[in-house]
Amino acid sequence: MNPTMQAVSVIVDNLQAELNRLKKLIKANTAEDDPIDPKDPRNKSGVNLTPRGVEIVFRYFDTKKTRHAVKELMGISFGAADYRYQQWLKAGGKDRIKQPLQ
Repeated sequence: MNPTMQAVSVIVDNLQAELNRLKKLIKANTAEDDPIDPKDPRNKSGVNLTPRGVEIVFRYFDTKKTRHAVKELMGISFGAADYRYQQWLKAGGKDRIKQPLQ
């Protein structure tokens, strides 16, 4: 194989490796960004938010939703949304460690 063909082969191999890396990254981000139903019954246990519901509220705050928006989306009071916002800030805000949705 001549030097030009070898160089092209290396470039193609590098591109394929990069495409595979990007595919994995896209797949991971797509799974993370699946639409979340704020009215899912698993979000509340009667009146209170479940740990899953709290995580969903936090994820809304991660996306810069306001407390008023979260109140409407989740069907909770403004006071509850404000309390969760304060908890979100204490947990590190957008830099907090996300919890899995079960």
